[in-house]
Amino acid sequence: MSKLALAVLVCVAASRAEVITMTLRQAVELAGKQNPDLALARLDELKARLGIRTARGPFLPKVVVGSGLAYTNGFPTSIEGSAPSVIQAQAQQFLFNRQQTLLVAQAKEDARGAAIATQSKRDEVAYRIVALYLDAERDARLAAQVRNQEQSQQRIVAAVEAQVREGRALPLEQKQAALAAARLRQTAEELESDQADAEGALAVALGYSAADRVRAAGEDRPAPELPESEESAVRAALGTSKDVQQIESQIVSKQLEIRAAHAGRLPRVDLVAQYAMLAKFNNYAEFFNHFQRNNGEIGMSFQLPLFSPNVGAQMAQSETELAHLKIELTNTRNRIAGDLERAFRDLRKARTATEVARLDLDVTHEQLSIDLAQLEEGRLGMRQVESARMAEGDKWIALYDAQYALEKTRWNLARLAGALDREITALPAGARSK
Repeated sequence: MSKLALAVLVCVAASRAEVITMTLRQAVELAGKQNPDLALARLDELKARLGIRTARGPFLPKVVVGSGLAYTNGFPTSIEGSAPSVIQAQAQQFLFNRQQTLLVAQAKEDARGAAIATQSKRDEVAYRIVALYLDAERDARLAAQVRNQEQSQQRIVAAVEAQVREGRALPLEQKQAALAAARLRQTAEELESDQADAEGALAVALGYSAADRVRAAGEDRPAPELPESEESAVRAALGTSKDVQQIESQIVSKQLEIRAAHAGRLPRVDLVAQYAMLAKFNNYAEFFNHFQRNNGEIGMSFQLPLFSPNVGAQMAQSETELAHLKIELTNTRNRIAGDLERAFRDLRKARTATEVARLDLDVTHEQLSIDLAQLEEGRLGMRQVESARMAEGDKWIALYDAQYALEKTRWNLARLAGALDREITALPAGARSK
């Protein structure tokens, strides 16, 4: 491929790519409509609901119409259990089948479990979108701050160059200043690359193409509310946890499966009906005293299983799986409680780190104010002031990082406590733009 053709392809791909700016709430709401993983979960839920109709099928009349038309030579023997006929119809329906009734109940419970799984996937996707959004927002803010530091460092480089020309500084100091500027440029480029990766991942999670990017709107939004206490958060989480509800649904489904296997030993009653239109060329008049063209029967079929050796093994297998689910339920409850305790510890650490970063910034800002005053008085050079600006920029970056960690911790706590939907609804909507 020629360089011209490659350049044309790159330009075409770039022209198709979009940069969509949206708020956090808009991103989460859009993910609820377009996220591929959530769409797959909804298809699984639909499949489970359709399974109810499949399980109910035997309780609805099944009618088959066909023909047993055949040439007869001699006595009219049966074809697949039916006498040769021009037209034949058969109908069958469960009237009483305890095993199938329990399988219908199990299908309903599986559908309920699939709906819970969809809700769980929705919460998982919502938190993933929140995390990606915060990552993209953080990278954008840090990249902008580092670019500002780079500009300050370029002024320092210019000042050092002037001092070197005047003989008031060594050439080594000029090289050191240039190295510091190059490192800042490298850091800014890395952050901008991370920002592009986060925005691309956010776009894919929202159902856009891999070439698109979703950019954080840089909004002022309220922080998620915190639970009253750790104990109340644990109670709320255990009461609303989709993971717990899903395992409980699986336990109910498995119990119904065990009951259905046991019910396989019970009698069953079926409704049966049959119609046949016979023809004289099948020699009925020669071998039977009376010929009747239209024939039908309707009645009930009774079956009583006397020996079912596989029922016990099936029940034992289901009971083993049930015991596994009960242990898994206990582990899930313990994991939720442990995750919440860890989240509260992370919250305390993030709060302290944010407070320290803010105080550190205040001290550095006060020092910069003193340096600026000394600059106006002629007691301090521009190089020292720009270095103080650089130090203030570092403190701003530390504060941004601390605030980012704190907000992400609060969102994680809201997710674990089952309050993610409420907190997202409380966010400002805003308007999406390109």
